[in-house]
Amino acid sequence: MNTSAAFVPGHAEPGGPSIAWDLGVVQIRKASVSEQDNNAYLLTETSSGAHLLIDAADDADRLCALLAEPGPAGEVAAIVTTHQHWDHHRALPALVEHTGAPALAGADDAAALPVPVHRHLRHGDRVRLGAQHLDVIGLRGHTPGSVALAWTDTSSGVVHLFTGDSLFPGGVGRTTSEEDFDSLLTDVQTRIFDVYDDDAVVHPGHGDNTTLGAERPELDHWRERRW
Repeated sequence: MNTSAAFVPGHAEPGGPSIAWDLGVVQIRKASVSEQDNNAYLLTETSSGAHLLIDAADDADRLCALLAEPGPAGEVAAIVTTHQHWDHHRALPALVEHTGAPALAGADDAAALPVPVHRHLRHGDRVRLGAQHLDVIGLRGHTPGSVALAWTDTSSGVVHLFTGDSLFPGGVGRTTSEEDFDSLLTDVQTRIFDVYDDDAVVHPGHGDNTTLGAERPELDHWRERRW
């Protein structure tokens, strides 16, 4: 595990060590767990040791090791899957069995997951992590039920956005129709860029991190190029 003070680029090598950011009340750990460079995120509330796992994408052994890395020890409160695509839930059945944690996913994607979904998430919901919470942001287009999660660090004011495959450095996620692209970009603009400041950190489903400030000047370009 590598401890980093910088959120960008936040690069984790596939199969390599995780990156940890200790933010006082919450610790964020990131690991890349497949040849597709899928990111799995583990958030831990330091006072209670409660964990939240985002995207049990692959390699159950690696994710179990992530849970066992040095840090506050506690129960896994939930496992959130950001969307229904197969590469984001290959290890979900094993992690649900290993932890006993409930599975959470966007309401319109829940039926496609390989485990029963305990809670169907909708835009505006909140997910608890001990005394902390994350806001659920519905981002329709990459899949019908794609969700992002936003955690606000009250000590610094910085927002951390876990966006799955809906927002990356350089653009929004892949869509398969003009209507889906318009839906996704509209949700990303109105529910993320219009709500959060430039210093908000984007933790995507693949690859490196970015900030809203780095991406905001390109929004019109994304709409013009249609991807």
